[in-house]
Amino acid sequence: MTSLALNTDATSLSPIGIFLHADPVVQIVMVGLLLASIWTWAIILGFFFRLGATRRKTERFERDFWKAEDIDAFHRIEGESDLPIAKVFAAGVAEWRRSTAGGQVDRGGTRERLATAMGAAVAGEIDALSDRLNILATVGAVAPFVGLFGTVWGIMRSFTSIAAAQNTSLAIVAPGIAEALFATAIGLFAAIPAVIAYNRFSHGINRIEARLNRFADGFHATLSRQLESEVKR
Repeated sequence: MTSLALNTDATSLSPIGIFLHADPVVQIVMVGLLLASIWTWAIILGFFFRLGATRRKTERFERDFWKAEDIDAFHRIEGESDLPIAKVFAAGVAEWRRSTAGGQVDRGGTRERLATAMGAAVAGEIDALSDRLNILATVGAVAPFVGLFGTVWGIMRSFTSIAAAQNTSLAIVAPGIAEALFATAIGLFAAIPAVIAYNRFSHGINRIEARLNRFADGFHATLSRQLESEVKR
């Protein structure tokens, strides 16, 4: 009889047993945190592969661009790409063509419009690249407190059980304490990867933004030199 009771207790204090015997409110908290954790990992994996591919393709684009001798020919080949740096390049070319289409070219105005067009393209591409990154920040900030809510609720249940049974033995308080600590653990399990990934991906996006700005500055300088030569003619 004693061995059977011990096996039953061990089973009820397993993760699945804790969840099945938990209070409905705590169960809702656990399910919500588990779903948040799954969503977080899906975003993390998506960002990991997306940023890696963007970084590699950006390096290739820059290398090919600075080797190109004809900007118009390069634009015909790469101008329709969905790559962020290609969008910045296309914005610069489009503004260049609009500004130099007339007979008389305003050099100062053309330079300002080129800088504005490419700067807006950089900002737009970074915003698009950062999409759903705020979800990681939200999960990282909120999940521990949601888990803490489950913890508090589980402890309240333990005190309720003590009051109802008028007994402070471990068998009375163990289920409530176990589900309380389990809710905390799930909250941390969801929050810690989200915070680490958010910081890492934010750094990666900042590096891509800096690279896009450097490219925009270099392309702006190239077009400025071209503008000088066009005006002198």
